[in-house]
Amino acid sequence: MGVGSWLSKYLEKDLIPKFLEIELAIGLVGGFSSAILYLSFGQIRYFQIPLFLLVILIGILVGLEIPVLLRILKKELQFKELVSRVLSLDYVGALLASILFPIFFAPKLGLMRTGFIFGILNVGVALWGTWVLPLRQSKIIILRAQSVVVLTLLILGFSYSDLITYYSEESLYTDEIILSKQTQYQRIIVTRWKNEIRLFLNGHLQFSSRDEYRYHETLVHPALLAHPAPKKVLVLGGGDGLAVREILKHKNVESVTLVDLDSAITNLFSEHGILKELNEESLKNSKVTVINTDAFLWLEESDQTFDVVLIDFPDPSNFL
Repeated sequence: MGVGSWLSKYLEKDLIPKFLEIELAIGLVGGFSSAILYLSFGQIRYFQIPLFLLVILIGILVGLEIPVLLRILKKELQFKELVSRVLSLDYVGALLASILFPIFFAPKLGLMRTGFIFGILNVGVALWGTWVLPLRQSKIIILRAQSVVVLTLLILGFSYSDLITYYSEESLYTDEIILSKQTQYQRIIVTRWKNEIRLFLNGHLQFSSRDEYRYHETLVHPALLAHPAPKKVLVLGGGDGLAVREILKHKNVESVTLVDLDSAITNLFSEHGILKELNEESLKNSKVTVINTDAFLWLEESDQTFDVVLIDFPDPSNFL
C-alpha cells in the first residue's frame, strides 16, 4: 500500500477516470484472486509466487485509492474535513468488511464466492461514480463499458465457482473425489481409490481407511484398559466416529459423549453410506451422545465427570 501511495504522485491528469479505473482493477484482481490461487495451488510448485504477486498487486492498487481520492476532493472540502471524512469512511468500511468476512461471507459463501462478491462491490462503486462524479460524456461511456465487462466476468466467476473449485481439487487430489463440502469451519474432501477412503480437512489428510485402525486402536484401548471399570467416556473431537467405534468394543462402557465443533462432520459420518460403514454406525449407537459445539467452551460450562477422556483433534497446521 505504501508503494501505491508513492506511485500516486505520478498520476496527474484525469484523476476521476483514473480513480474509477483503479476501483475496477481492484474489483477484477481481488475478485479473481481466490480463484487464481485455488487453481494455481495444485499446478504450481512454488505456490508462494502467485500468492505474493497478488498480494503486492492488490496492495499497490489499494494504496493508490486514498491519495487519488483526496486529490479529487481537495477543491470541495477543507483539508481537515477532507481527511476526516475520507479516512473515517475508509476505516469504517474496513471494519465492516473484516467483521462480515469471517462471520457471514466466508462461512456462507466460501472463500471463492466471497472474493467475487467483494469484487462486484468495487465495480458497483465505480459505476456509481460515473453518475455522481463530474466526467466528460466520452469518459462516462468508456468507464461504464469497462464496468459492464468487469462485472460480467465477476458474475460469471461467481456462477462457476463450484466448477472452478472442482477442477482445482481434481488437480490437487490424485484419487477420485466422492464428496466435497464447504462448512462454516472447514473444507471437507473425501476421496476413494479402490477400497481405500481418505478424509481431508482443509487439504490436510485426516485418515486413510487402510490404516486408520492403528491410530484409533492405540488412542482408545490403552486408556480404557488402564481404568478398572470405565463406564462414562468423553471424546473431544473425533467427529468421524472412528474412536467411538473402538470405545464401544468395551462392553462395560455405558455412555459415550462426543463433543465436536462441526455438525457437518458428525452428520456425514452418521448418514453417508460409505462413511458410516467405516465407523460401524457408532454415532447412531444408543450409548452415544453427540454435542456440536466448541470443546473448550463446553468443558468450561459442563459439570459432568467421566472415567476416561480422549482427545482426538486434527493436527495443528498452517500454510507456512
